[in-house]
Amino acid sequence: MSPRSASVNEELRRRSKERLLHAAVELVGERGYDSTTLGDIADRAGSARGLVSYYFPGKRQLVQSAVHRLMHRTLEEALERQPCTEDGRERMARAIDAILGLARDRPVLMRQHMAGLLQAEGFVQCPEQRRLSELLRDTVVRHGSQDVDSDYPMLRSLLMGAVYAALVPGVPMPVPVLRAELFRRYRLDWEMGVPPDAGAAGGTCDTDLSRFFATGAAPRCRPDGEAGQSK
Repeated sequence: MSPRSASVNEELRRRSKERLLHAAVELVGERGYDSTTLGDIADRAGSARGLVSYYFPGKRQLVQSAVHRLMHRTLEEALERQPCTEDGRERMARAIDAILGLARDRPVLMRQHMAGLLQAEGFVQCPEQRRLSELLRDTVVRHGSQDVDSDYPMLRSLLMGAVYAALVPGVPMPVPVLRAELFRRYRLDWEMGVPPDAGAAGGTCDTDLSRFFATGAAPRCRPDGEAGQSK
């Protein structure tokens, strides 16, 4: 049997890493951070336990990368869903709803994520986190910002604060109230995005997360308005 090519090996490594990210999100969402071990994640992913250490320095880095993947793919899907739009206000509304929707639908996972960000190491600088930052920054640009370097960190901080407020044990703020405040700040109409009472896709918790961790590009809108694949 001839040895596998470098491209085949690279594809296998990518799929293995994505299975670990998927398993981490599922298990932490089900059990919480402390009750999930690296061995549990490897077993759920069907991977050798040594592979976890090969790809990630530790559990916190793995889990944070996994949540950032879920966040950036959720945001990407919301921004590019049908009907496609280049309207900056609509895209800002979709971005706000996507992030608040994660807090509403996946409270255990997002609470653990917020707690992890308060640790000494803070954000894990990884491709997943960078892609999330790129999408939010682009949202600010399309919304018409004249000072992106100031407005992007503000949007990020406001979204993090809203997620935190929605998840505080015992005294959570309702997501519609937080949404209304953010919409007022960015001068968005309530009907934009996915209003809480719309009953549209994205308004309920989707238990199948596999599409966010699948190998390949996420769907995007073409300039002509047809859905396509990003390159």
